Amino acid sequence: MSSAQLPGAWGRIFLPFALGYYLSYLLRTVNAVISPALSLELGLSASQLGLLTSAYFVAFGLMQIPIGIALDRYGPRRVEGSLLLVTALGGVAFATGDSLTSLGLARGLLGLGVSACLMAGLKGFAMWYPPERQGSMTGFIMAAGALGALTASAPLEALLPLLGWRGLFWGITACALLASAWIFISLPDEAPHTGEDTLTAALASVAGIFRSRDFLRYAAAATFFTGGFMALQGLWVVPWLMNVNGLELAGAARYLLILNLGMLAGQLAMGLFGTRLARSGIRSPTILRAGYAGMLLVELALLTDCLPLGLAWCLFGVFSAVNSQSYLAAAGYFPRTQFGRVSTAVNLMAFAGAFAVQWGMGLALDGLQLAGHALDCALKIAFGGLLAVQFCAYLPLLRVKRAPV
Repeated sequence: MSSAQLPGAWGRIFLPFALGYYLSYLLRTVNAVISPALSLELGLSASQLGLLTSAYFVAFGLMQIPIGIALDRYGPRRVEGSLLLVTALGGVAFATGDSLTSLGLARGLLGLGVSACLMAGLKGFAMWYPPERQGSMTGFIMAAGALGALTASAPLEALLPLLGWRGLFWGITACALLASAWIFISLPDEAPHTGEDTLTAALASVAGIFRSRDFLRYAAAATFFTGGFMALQGLWVVPWLMNVNGLELAGAARYLLILNLGMLAGQLAMGLFGTRLARSGIRSPTILRAGYAGMLLVELALLTDCLPLGLAWCLFGVFSAVNSQSYLAAAGYFPRTQFGRVSTAVNLMAFAGAFAVQWGMGLALDGLQLAGHALDCALKIAFGGLLAVQFCAYLPLLRVKRAPV
């Protein structure tokens, strides 16, 4: 059944998915604002803070392959609606946690619970919207995620003195319950049709994807560009602004808001102009190369402080919008019937990268400070290391052949 056959399709289909992805992105980035309070209350080191925050990415990433298969078999309504109940459980656990272990487990539950939010939305759009609207719907749901990131900046920083970080997570729990109920009530109960594809065959097809050179080329970029951006946005931007640029938390939260506004603008632009660019012959690989080149230049400007601070963080957010094109670019080398599995495989690599970069930067900061470097210097060295790795991941994209499908 297409969206044209569903009365009120925007409210019945898009908005429930948008709320889920909004919540997913809010949870991904919320620790950037609450990290000073967490560190103070629990006495966390930089590496412990990085490990705690990255537990979300570990759980999220481990779920991607099962999610891809489950969406094919059971449909987005049942998969996302059920997992958002796990999100609510994780919110309760985080709001009541009192140690690194309990909060880490709660953070993992949160990552598991929202692990289907984007992929379920993309699958639902493929089921219930006509093909010519896929690009726009993808851009718009990514914009909903950007709104979640916006919320997890200056607005949450303003609420923090009133509610505390525990109160914020009680609110997040209520939002997760609302999103789950909306999905179960609103979405059509229609699972996609996958024929006689067995679990063994599904796993074999996933293994084939990971062996493909075409997939691995984009996987490397997703790991360090998409994953690196998530690691910075979700945690290390605020410590950078406070220690390298000398801002207070409120000022750092405002620049995080600017970053997220830039990301929102970029995602909306992708939604509005993506179809037009494709029709003119400018496809996902080209957009991806141009956007990643822009990210590298802006990161270099941040490292060398050669652009106005607000402009640099805004541009970083704008260029990050091309991360969504990695799903389409990689999927172009595989049959359309494998779109869900290819996109979740790309997502797995992105979240593995977010975990590695987020925790790895924490370890690097602790080690560099033990070696006698001041925190601002240690942050610059760690950031420069990420920039170098991203440049190496960018080079294979220059040799991309045209996708056969």
